[in-house]
Amino acid sequence: MRNDADKRPDPAVLLQLAARETRGKLTVFLGAAPGVGKTYAMLERARGLKAAGTDVVIGLVETHGRGDTAKLAEGIEVLPRQNNGGPYGEFDLDAALIRRPALLIVDELAHSNAPGSRHPKRYQDIAELIGAGIDVWTALNIQHLESLSDLVARIAGVPVRETVPDIVLKRADEVILVDLPPAELIARLNDGKVYLPDNAKRALDGFFKPSTLTALRELALRRAADRVDDQMVDFLRQSAVEGPWATGERLLVCVGADAMSESVVRVASRLASGLNARWLVVSLSRPGAPLPDPVAAERLEETLRLAERLGAETRRETAGDFVDAILRLARREHITQIVIGRSATNRWFRRSLPDALLAGSGEIGIHIVPGEGSTLAPWRPRKRLTLPQWALTLGLPIASVGATTLFGLGLTALVALQNLSMLYLAAVLVSAVIAGRGSALLAAALSFFAYNFFFIEPTGELTVAQPQEVLSLVIFIAVALAAGQLAARLRESADLSRQQARQSQALLDFSRKLSAAHGQESVLDAIASHLHTSLGRPAVVLVPDEGGDLLPAAAWPPDQALGAAELTAARWAFDKKEPAGFLTGTLPQIHYLFRPIISAQRILGVAGLVMGPRDTALGPDEERTWVALLDQSAIALDRARLTRESARASVAREGEKVQSALLSSLSHDLRTPLASITGAVTTLLQLGEKVPPESRQDLLVSIEEETARLTRFVTNLFDMTRIEAGMMSARREPIELAEIIAKSAARARKLHPDLVIETSIAPGLPTAAGDAVLLEQVLFNLLDNARKYGGELPVTVYARAEDGMASIAVTDQGKGIPEAELEKIFDKFYRRIKGDGRPAGTGLGLSIARGLMTAMGGTITATSPAIRKRGTRMTLRLPLAGGKAG
Repeated sequence: MRNDADKRPDPAVLLQLAARETRGKLTVFLGAAPGVGKTYAMLERARGLKAAGTDVVIGLVETHGRGDTAKLAEGIEVLPRQNNGGPYGEFDLDAALIRRPALLIVDELAHSNAPGSRHPKRYQDIAELIGAGIDVWTALNIQHLESLSDLVARIAGVPVRETVPDIVLKRADEVILVDLPPAELIARLNDGKVYLPDNAKRALDGFFKPSTLTALRELALRRAADRVDDQMVDFLRQSAVEGPWATGERLLVCVGADAMSESVVRVASRLASGLNARWLVVSLSRPGAPLPDPVAAERLEETLRLAERLGAETRRETAGDFVDAILRLARREHITQIVIGRSATNRWFRRSLPDALLAGSGEIGIHIVPGEGSTLAPWRPRKRLTLPQWALTLGLPIASVGATTLFGLGLTALVALQNLSMLYLAAVLVSAVIAGRGSALLAAALSFFAYNFFFIEPTGELTVAQPQEVLSLVIFIAVALAAGQLAARLRESADLSRQQARQSQALLDFSRKLSAAHGQESVLDAIASHLHTSLGRPAVVLVPDEGGDLLPAAAWPPDQALGAAELTAARWAFDKKEPAGFLTGTLPQIHYLFRPIISAQRILGVAGLVMGPRDTALGPDEERTWVALLDQSAIALDRARLTRESARASVAREGEKVQSALLSSLSHDLRTPLASITGAVTTLLQLGEKVPPESRQDLLVSIEEETARLTRFVTNLFDMTRIEAGMMSARREPIELAEIIAKSAARARKLHPDLVIETSIAPGLPTAAGDAVLLEQVLFNLLDNARKYGGELPVTVYARAEDGMASIAVTDQGKGIPEAELEKIFDKFYRRIKGDGRPAGTGLGLSIARGLMTAMGGTITATSPAIRKRGTRMTLRLPLAGGKAG
């Protein structure tokens, strides 16, 4: 019996929990069909959280004309949509990342984004939001799950065009089922609460049939139940509670390049989901087989990609005997069920592949998917010899020579033949090819005696009456030796080819994993997991930290603990660049075998394998595979190191650029006003009363203006420092935009008396939610910037309300900004060249403006050209007070 000290939480689950702490939480409101109330339930809960003080923002909600749902969205901040900001605009991912609310609502998880968007699918937008630490609520109908799309198409007779990989739902932190009986949903449809009347009639004739809705409801309930089971298993593992897990099932799915494999993968996905099981998809090929045609090869690749999207692990294997390879893989991976497509019975009365698997599967279940075609390349069943080698060596020559003798006796009874010795040559060849050299020699001897006894006069006696009979014996022996030698070489060549094919496939799979890994941590995880998969032993990888200490960085299974002896052996392998541990010259008594990971330039780490108590050493095939994997690991770790160093160098270069820009800005923007102030003060001190009153007044005004200029510059530096340190706090109270625009314009005219500012305020403009002082500073910075780049041409300021937001646009008539620089102008110390060929300002004004707008919950964007192929328009957007447009 285990004591309580042996019970501990599952390390893999604890690692997953730790990873979740650094990202946002995804909640999916799952429904069986449109109209069950997913968006309504989502908004209703969101209003409760907002009332409790949570920062809730609507990124995008589709009400589809439902008044009750639209009413629930009132009072919650809504981000403006992308593009033209109209009712059919796209979700603005950048605005959401800048706003960073505690909870963001993004409806329609399966939606496909417009061409040109950062991500093709909305679930990818949501993944980026979660990675940035933002909690997201979204909604999904069950028919949009990729594994169910073909099943739903058959049930409803309607193709599903937009799908979401099952792994997205599986990785959701919470799934909330929104359920409604089919009768109530149809009643809602008839009442016009789901679609408009015309669309509702078409829906009743198609998708909204009672039978279809019932089937979809069952699918949704099953998937929600699977999710609850996952959560319970995670809880039990976290609490170290023992018991049989629902995840005990494991599936092996066999696919090929045929059209049926996609259906097999989808059926297996549903089966794995229903059983809450891990599943492995394997594609088998024969060594030396010709490559499939491009269409079939692409179909196989698409099938494997589909399996990966649905949450499966994929693998490619090379084998001459598919049945043996599948069953061997199934037993090695602890498979409980094999899923395979139905194939036709061989026309020469041989068993089909599913039949052969059924015969040899033992306790492993076989799930056969009905349909046309086979899921593997045509299978040619091969006779498997299960006799002991000694019985084969002795029995085959006896059987083959006996059969040849009987055949010869029957043949001579019908036809008089002069030379029957050639028949025995066939028996010798068969024995040599199948059983080897010893069997061939025995067959040669038996053939000589049988031929002599039954066919050479006098028959029935072992006599050599003529010299040619001695020659026959010599020929038999020579043929046996040659055939046996050729057969042995052929077998060795075939075994070597299979080993090389397995090694090449393992390296190919490993290279694919490493190419998809980003950063040293993911590379190390890929190395450990693939060493475990390829060699069938627990593996661990150790790398030095910044201080040079060699520490475990990745392991598979992850709950391995290295003692002092194991760490000492690993350190020896790292320092001496030679193997250490199990059966080596260094600490041979431990059960770990360590080998260094060495690149062309340096040693990068150490890889270790757990050796069994009955192991003596790695086999030749395992040895070659391990050496090849270590070489690939060295290349991958070296690449990760170079990438990391390149990133550091890039950061250092950017830091040098910023420092250079700051010093340049300080040098110019401090020296110029100080020089003017110093010159004016020196003139007043030296000349005193000699300076005419008019000149004295001009000097004092110059001192005042340059001092104000210095004050603005220092204030900008302080503001930028406060924004970057997160110390900038903004009030969100009702503010009158017309009043703030007037104050900003007056302040800009005072600085630039020649500046012409034209304002246009929409009638009945409602109050906005923001900070009056900060907004005035932002507008002043924009007007000052417009004067620098637009010269003395008029600057236009207009304000209006649109889509629940207040919009203020500041437009100059300068030469404009190239499209590639529209985002760069908001970077710190980025300065464009003025018309006189010199950079203007310090490069802080627009960067401060964006920081202040973000602090107020608003946005700032640049558009160029603005008017008549010239000019630049800066657009500020702030939420309206109360969230309503006037």
